[in-house]
Amino acid sequence: MCWLCDTKTPQALTGPSSHSPWAPRRAFLLAAGAAAASPVLAQVDVGGASTMRNLVPAETLERSAHQQYAQVLVEARAKGTLAPDNHPQLKRLRAMAARLIPYTRQWNPRVAGWQWEVNLIGSKQVNAWCMPGGKIAFYTGILDNLKLTEDEAAMVMGHEMAHALREHARARLAKSQATGIGLRLGAQLLGLGQVGDMAAGVGTQLLTLKFSRNDETEADLVGLEIAARGAYQPDASVNLWKKMTAANGGKGGLGFLSTHPTGPDRIKQLQANVPKVQALYAHARQSG
Repeated sequence: MCWLCDTKTPQALTGPSSHSPWAPRRAFLLAAGAAAASPVLAQVDVGGASTMRNLVPAETLERSAHQQYAQVLVEARAKGTLAPDNHPQLKRLRAMAARLIPYTRQWNPRVAGWQWEVNLIGSKQVNAWCMPGGKIAFYTGILDNLKLTEDEAAMVMGHEMAHALREHARARLAKSQATGIGLRLGAQLLGLGQVGDMAAGVGTQLLTLKFSRNDETEADLVGLEIAARGAYQPDASVNLWKKMTAANGGKGGLGFLSTHPTGPDRIKQLQANVPKVQALYAHARQSG
């Protein structure tokens, strides 16, 4: 996981902003399933998704991710750390997801078949993640330790969604498998059977997967645009990374110091892209 996916307590989302629908879970599910027309095409430029991901069947990986997600919830429930549906922070996170999900489709057509889910786990871990297929988890540590505002939390969620939308886990697993087995003699002369079969047992790897610098940059920018379309303040992305950099003593990361962009680099990249999505944010505010 990235540091966003490796970096916040229940009071962090300290109250709704003026444009926040704090809806119950039913509203989250209804809104998440509804289609929404994007005002314009993508404004951030991240290029095409990696073709390496095609070495791992998406359906197989998503099924494995769903199983692992269910196991995480079982373990959290057994420890008494899984937030109930009426938990204020969880309700806010689900309302947030309901605002962002309608703007994910242009990034990945597979979203039409995803069953999005958001859960909150009580833990000091500064962490949040989204598995392939739209299974999202936030830890209270990421909300509390950084005292995230609603807009900043939306940037975290957009970032994590972007990893799933851009299928970074699928591509990373494909690359590591291909390297490890030399494409298993060209994946058995491009039959890809054995490479595909390997995807069935990677569920546990999804919780510890490290993304590349390019993956992190893509997730930052795609997440920024999705959040802006959801009427969340784009400048919050910059504020978020300033908080993260400061929290880590100015180093810009925890577990990915050598493989991820530093805090200043990410801030510079985001600052350059915030103007590109300001019109989307303004449109969303006016429409809302």
